[in-house]
Amino acid sequence: MRKFLLYITVLTTGLLFIGRLFYLQVIDTSLAIRSRDNAIKVVYDYPQRGYIYDRDGELMVSNQPSYDVMVIPRNLKPFDTTEFCSILNLTREQLETKLDKARIYSPMLPSVVIPQLTKSEYAVLQEKMRNYEGFYIQKRSLRDYQVDHSANVLGYIAEVNQGIINKNPYYISGDLMGRAGVESTYEEILRGVKGVKYIQKDRFNRDIGPYKEGIYDTLPEKGQDLTITVDNDLQAYGSRLMQHKRGGIVAIEPESGEILALITAPTYDPAKLVGRKRSANFTELYYDSIAKPLYDRALLAQYPPGSPFKTLNALIGLQEGVVDTHDRFACHNGYVYGRGRKLGCHSHSSPLDMIPGIAQSCNAYFANVYRRIIEKYPTSQEGIDVWNAHLKSFGLGQYMGNDLSTGQPGKIPNSDYYNQIYDYPTYKWYATATLSNAIGQGEVLMTPIQLANMAATIGNRGWYYTPHILKKIDGEDIEIKDFTTKHHTTIDPANFEPVVEGMHQVYKAGTASTLQIPGIEIAGKTGTAENYTKINGKRTQLTDHSIFVAFAPVDKPKIAIAVFVENGYWGSRYAGRIASLMIEKYLKGTITRTDLEDWILNHSLEDEYAKPLSGEPFIINQ
Repeated sequence: MRKFLLYITVLTTGLLFIGRLFYLQVIDTSLAIRSRDNAIKVVYDYPQRGYIYDRDGELMVSNQPSYDVMVIPRNLKPFDTTEFCSILNLTREQLETKLDKARIYSPMLPSVVIPQLTKSEYAVLQEKMRNYEGFYIQKRSLRDYQVDHSANVLGYIAEVNQGIINKNPYYISGDLMGRAGVESTYEEILRGVKGVKYIQKDRFNRDIGPYKEGIYDTLPEKGQDLTITVDNDLQAYGSRLMQHKRGGIVAIEPESGEILALITAPTYDPAKLVGRKRSANFTELYYDSIAKPLYDRALLAQYPPGSPFKTLNALIGLQEGVVDTHDRFACHNGYVYGRGRKLGCHSHSSPLDMIPGIAQSCNAYFANVYRRIIEKYPTSQEGIDVWNAHLKSFGLGQYMGNDLSTGQPGKIPNSDYYNQIYDYPTYKWYATATLSNAIGQGEVLMTPIQLANMAATIGNRGWYYTPHILKKIDGEDIEIKDFTTKHHTTIDPANFEPVVEGMHQVYKAGTASTLQIPGIEIAGKTGTAENYTKINGKRTQLTDHSIFVAFAPVDKPKIAIAVFVENGYWGSRYAGRIASLMIEKYLKGTITRTDLEDWILNHSLEDEYAKPLSGEPFIINQ
């Protein structure tokens, strides 16, 4: 046995070496890949990003050529830094910082040194690129905005950061992606697919032609074009009306849930976030903590809805059978309850039943209705939860599931919330403790898009489609289940008719009677939100907010709208005028109420916004 030991040892060692060589050469390709990576340069060919059109086919966003200066640090050779920096308007320190950052990212992978050259810079540099080994120019496309509005809708594209690169292997340093609005939501559709070219290099690191005659090369695939639901003309008009004001406008087509207009103010020209000045412009917009132009008030601002909310309490009262259209309630400039407490109201005829109660926006009427809803049940907890469930069926107090890039759920309080607030059962709360809910103030919060969807739901007599902004992809209609499923409220369709008529009378004889549009029957509701803040620790009242919701025509409406104007005094002063003009613009295409238009265009609220503020505002509605 001992005489075979040497043979066995030699044979075993030989088999191990053979096995290892087989593994390295046949099974494990890591060394081959590493060798190939050293001998092959990968060049990406970036596709054209998809265009964006409005609902009528008007081009809103196209592309323009852009040129980035790229560097592969390991390929750098000594070069004339003074000349290079002069061409690109850089200091030597800035260039060194960028090259250090590129080396940290990867010595072998390309990094952006200078993004988005102008055509003149590109022309000068292109002639001298042979002098700067290790650098090359990467062609990309930037957005070319055909409109100067709708920045919050369209969004913008920006360079990816390392966190995105780590999460998504599609992106590499220097790539651009949608970072807000439609650009963000539909990034994968708009971006297309990068083409790839593999370039063979010799032992001196010189390009010698396509790797394996280009059999692995791929062509770029252009991004798909999107048609969105917004009306470009309506967007432009609404943006014009909201100049020198703060707030939001949302218009919806009730029969489809398509968003016709989505306007936030103040805003900015989307072209400001294109080109080499994008970073400086973004910083300026981001740090504007007063006007907040990057803050999409139409989707994010959660306001007490004020008097438009009364229409929902009327519907719940009818559904719960605690009130009918003929029940009348007295109002003596308000509703007195508890120990001398009073919910104030403006002067109007008294007593009122439901339709004039809505038309005249009577606080006392709706205080009575609300108490009857809550007090129908054995406990206030049961009553408030029934009330809450009805409101949730309108899509309130929750994210609506739309395809917009941002949003807020609003707030509809329930019994758990009030039990915590009032330390139940230590304190037993009753309907009067939550009476401000009767008129859309207190703890209720809604976003402008929720207000618009509420108006659309009432116009449809009890159902809605989830608001959405995508209409077509590459010219073809698309059907997304989430946006083609009807959502029905808990309110019977018949109960909507008196509420609709009450909103119609708002225009005919009520709080918006001066805002009628010839030839269009409109149903609407004014709202005024008291506006308080703390200045030097003291509760201070500022100018009220102006709110308005409407839909038109009254039967089979084509548009539903919500307008919220911060510090806009009362509902019909700013928001009501704007809503009426937007409705006429959409349905007629022209404006006959030029008196309303002239007034809005010639009135600014900048003086209101210039008043000194300190601390977080809190708002009470009437």
